[in-house]
Amino acid sequence: MRALPLSVYQHPPRPRFASAPVMVAIHMLLAGWSGSIAFTPAPVAAQGVPRDAAPDSAVVLKPSGELQETLPLDARDRVPTFVSGERVTGQTDGVVTIEGGAELRRHDTVIRADRLEFDQRTSEASATGNVLINRYGNRFEGPSLQLNVETNQGRFEQPAFSLLESEGHGDASRVDLLGDDKLTAYDARYSTCPRTPGAKWMPDWLIRASRIDLDNAAQQGTAVGGVLEFKGVPILGAPYLSFPLSDARKSGVLPPTINLDNVSGLEITLPYYLNLAPNLDATLYPTLMSKRGVDLGGELRYLQPNWDGQLRAAYMPSDQLRADNRWGYSAQHNHSFAGAPGLRWLGMDGTLDARLNLNRVSDDNYWRDFPRTSTSLTTRLLASEGVLSWGQGPWSFSAGAYRWQTLQDVDAPITPPYDRLPSLAARYVLNDFSIAGVRDWDASVLAEYTRFRADASLTGQPNGSRAVAVAEISRRWERPGGYVKPRFQLHTTQYRFDTPLVNGALSASRILPTFSVDSGLVFEREASYFGRGFTQTLEPRAFFTHTPFRDQSRLPNYDSAANDFNFASIYTENAFGGQDRISDTRALTLGATSRLLDPRTGAEVVRLGLAQRIRLSDQEVVLPNAAGLPGGDPVRERLSDVLLGARVQWDPRWQVDANVQFNPKDRESVRTTLGARYTPSNFRVLSAAYRLQRGVSEQVDVGWQWPLGDLMGTPAPRTGVPGRGLGAGQWYSVGRINYSVPDSKVVDLVAGFEYDAGCWIGRVVLERLAVGTASANQRVLFQLEFSGFSRIGSNPLQSLKDNVPRYQYLREQINPPSRFQQYD
Repeated sequence: MRALPLSVYQHPPRPRFASAPVMVAIHMLLAGWSGSIAFTPAPVAAQGVPRDAAPDSAVVLKPSGELQETLPLDARDRVPTFVSGERVTGQTDGVVTIEGGAELRRHDTVIRADRLEFDQRTSEASATGNVLINRYGNRFEGPSLQLNVETNQGRFEQPAFSLLESEGHGDASRVDLLGDDKLTAYDARYSTCPRTPGAKWMPDWLIRASRIDLDNAAQQGTAVGGVLEFKGVPILGAPYLSFPLSDARKSGVLPPTINLDNVSGLEITLPYYLNLAPNLDATLYPTLMSKRGVDLGGELRYLQPNWDGQLRAAYMPSDQLRADNRWGYSAQHNHSFAGAPGLRWLGMDGTLDARLNLNRVSDDNYWRDFPRTSTSLTTRLLASEGVLSWGQGPWSFSAGAYRWQTLQDVDAPITPPYDRLPSLAARYVLNDFSIAGVRDWDASVLAEYTRFRADASLTGQPNGSRAVAVAEISRRWERPGGYVKPRFQLHTTQYRFDTPLVNGALSASRILPTFSVDSGLVFEREASYFGRGFTQTLEPRAFFTHTPFRDQSRLPNYDSAANDFNFASIYTENAFGGQDRISDTRALTLGATSRLLDPRTGAEVVRLGLAQRIRLSDQEVVLPNAAGLPGGDPVRERLSDVLLGARVQWDPRWQVDANVQFNPKDRESVRTTLGARYTPSNFRVLSAAYRLQRGVSEQVDVGWQWPLGDLMGTPAPRTGVPGRGLGAGQWYSVGRINYSVPDSKVVDLVAGFEYDAGCWIGRVVLERLAVGTASANQRVLFQLEFSGFSRIGSNPLQSLKDNVPRYQYLREQINPPSRFQQYD
């Protein structure tokens, strides 16, 4: 049993089949049938009945490419019943006896036997000798059956059964059929392992119970006095055991999770899932840690048409390692007020949205001790924010409050970011307007007000407020062979400080204009390389920008940082992000891109690019140092580093990426990233990456998921269905290794094996993830997954999904099965 994500339920599309003749035997409602009969009919293929030739009571066959899984309620009473066999005897409105290959067929039920009796008055059927019944794709085989075909209630002696949706198989001394969706099996065995014809059935795993109740409507089964056996060894027993028949959510105890952690020791989690409503559920996660104590965790999720969210929390009283109470919580809520009556009354016809994101923990060591509980990408910076945004036509407005909890490490302290309480912003955008008869101008005005607050002893800067206004106007002249886009910006800033600056000022202001021109050309030609035709492009680009110098060394830096140097930032006006620093830039960026395009699909097969910025004057504006004082030297180099980039996907199975930042003065690469991925088919992926940032880091990253049959023994099939693996009996190796070259050590490691036996999957994974410069958390994860039933052990699936690029789950329900898959 497992909890699933909340989602909007949609009925799956019905399967379509090609037209085929319908095999019809004897219609039980034949007009004028009287007396007794005895004959051996041959099945007739009905090709259709002309409408003008059919009596009122006859069923008119109509061509259709769709088979219905279930009939409408108003049509069920009019469903005909067909029987066939070597010998049929009976009376009108009485008992009909069919012998020799006897068969009774209705819309959703087929009964076959050596001998079959059917009472037309009561709809009771009695079958003996090699009895088979197929109801909604669920098959039962045994020596004798008593069944009411109208109510689907009856009794089957010593049957073996096969269930469609859960792919379950089993047998019992007796099965009581209790309607369309329920049955009870006595002295029963149940498993999703396939039954071997003609042999004594002993699957790899099974549930053995004195009684098993199966409820297809509720999609769950219950076993009384049940024992779960694996390879003939009992591994789990309970007086009452509940298990799912599909992936539908249901309340109950989830399988225990067992982890072995080098920090917390042995971890045993016994979750309990509460399916409170179709759009509301909760999960409790009590966890016993051998080195720490008991951690009480839980999660609540909710989903509505206009709002959704989740709440996670954990509390550990008296942590034995820290001698303190530990706690943490995370809450997310999203709300859309679109169409609310109050908004219309206020004349606000636009969209009003609210977002709440809260994250808090008890202490600075929480991220290190509980690395898998954080939902933040930056585990040492926990954001808490509330934002209200509104938009209507050209207007948009937002109001927010942003706070940070910084988890400090004495060995690697970090400067905390500023809280923004409040942060207000308004924007007006006007598109496609005319100036002096020239159309297609675009303009915008942005206004912001933000109050910044932090511990001044850590930041070295005064707290204060900042008001910003940015006006912009631009136009793009575009033709098939190129474009030119001039843009003008005016940036104004006003500061007020809680404490005076070094010069004694309590306020400061700045006004800066920026002018830029972006332009490019596009050339195309037909080309052929290695016997393959392409459309080749050459796309030169030139970008000029000019911002005059303004002394900003005395201004605080609340939110500015240097932009990453890449193909996107080299074509921008400002070298910094944020509003506190605007670089004095007078520069020309030149670049070019060439692409090879598949002329049939337009897919990009090869892309090559280069770019370099030419500074026409020195850049005097720099960022302050960590203490808030002016730091760094002005940029005097006239030529920036050269950016080189390439992507090649000559074959859909292969993809190669390369990006190099090259310093022409030192004649060496400053930063290099090389990556390749090979994906020949489903469940086969191999990726490798090399990352160098000179003087900072050098790492090699390798990830893979690969069947071992390709390396040893019988080769694995080259095909596979996502969510179904490559078939039974396959071993897979899966993992990812991140290796630091300067340190000669593995930084992160997730590696293990998966074995797909068809009806069960075994996983063993070793996980080692760094939580600091000199420490790492290590876990050994082991899991047995019984297909269509449950998982026992640890939970390596989330770790594999998070760490292995393009990992594919070996067992996942894509589309619900159709009863016509087992149609007889």
